[in-house]
Amino acid sequence: MNIELLVVGKTDSKEVEALVELYARRVNRYCRFAVTALPDVRNTRSLTQNQQRTAEGEAILRQLAAGDHVVLLDERGDEMRSVEFAYWLQKRMLGSVRRLVLVIGGPYGFSDAVYARADGRLSLSRMTFSHQIVRAIFAEQIYRAFAILNHEPYHHE
Repeated sequence: MNIELLVVGKTDSKEVEALVELYARRVNRYCRFAVTALPDVRNTRSLTQNQQRTAEGEAILRQLAAGDHVVLLDERGDEMRSVEFAYWLQKRMLGSVRRLVLVIGGPYGFSDAVYARADGRLSLSRMTFSHQIVRAIFAEQIYRAFAILNHEPYHHE
């Protein structure tokens, strides 16, 4: 299975970018993992929140193929402990999922079209995190899931 972390906008933090790259390298030991940053929508000051969501949504949908399993990181998504997430990931690996696309949207969430295309939603927490830091946190959780599944000492429980 291939895993892609699809994010809206690039990060302006070298520290966050370095953390994402660190965990991406680690995850690539287990499966092909890529992080794709979509360009920021231009002229957002002249757009409503809905127009910005729609523009970001169109960019997200252009990145998806028909057979992709698409999961949105969304505040209203399912919350899981790390071990539960590891088994959730394993279930998709053992199933027919060839490409798992995990999507982190822009500051105003996802458009209705993206919600309609999604196969599921996950939430990292009921707390709010910046879209930049979520990239590092979620990349680490993907690595942690593989460490759990491979009985490696990274996760202590």
